[in-house]
Amino acid sequence: MTPTEASPARLNEKERRPDRAVLAIAVLLLILSGVVGYAAWSVSARSVAYGLGPTAFPAFVGGALLILSIGTFIAAFRNSFPERDHDEIAPVLWIVGGLLLQLALLRTAGFSIATGLLFAATAKGMGRGPLWLTVPAGIVLSFVIFLIFTRLLQLSLPAGPLERLIP
Repeated sequence: MTPTEASPARLNEKERRPDRAVLAIAVLLLILSGVVGYAAWSVSARSVAYGLGPTAFPAFVGGALLILSIGTFIAAFRNSFPERDHDEIAPVLWIVGGLLLQLALLRTAGFSIATGLLFAATAKGMGRGPLWLTVPAGIVLSFVIFLIFTRLLQLSLPAGPLERLIP
């Protein structure tokens, strides 16, 4: 039975039920709001200038999350969220696999190679370019980023065989 063939009683029943995925998001926002709010109130602020201290920003974030949670609850009961697209699992697996590969290779292969492979896997997941082209492009871009971070910004990134080639 297609949605256009559904009986009016069944359609009204579906319209009256809250969207469970949206409800789950609302509950997670509410929990996150509580955690941030509790953290903000548990900080002991000794030196406070003009009423603002280390608790001001976390309290603001907690309040904003609470407002978002309430709005999300309302949207769940009104069924006013737009219809969600079908999820494609293959691109997600490419990106997550690339991230896991980067984490596994970061210390041994270094920043440039590990991040270049992540770049290639993300490009593959998004349907761009063949791997034989995106892997070298990713490694070159990552190497340039490595040079910028280590030489100009004086930050420390994991060095591998490629990074050790430069003095």
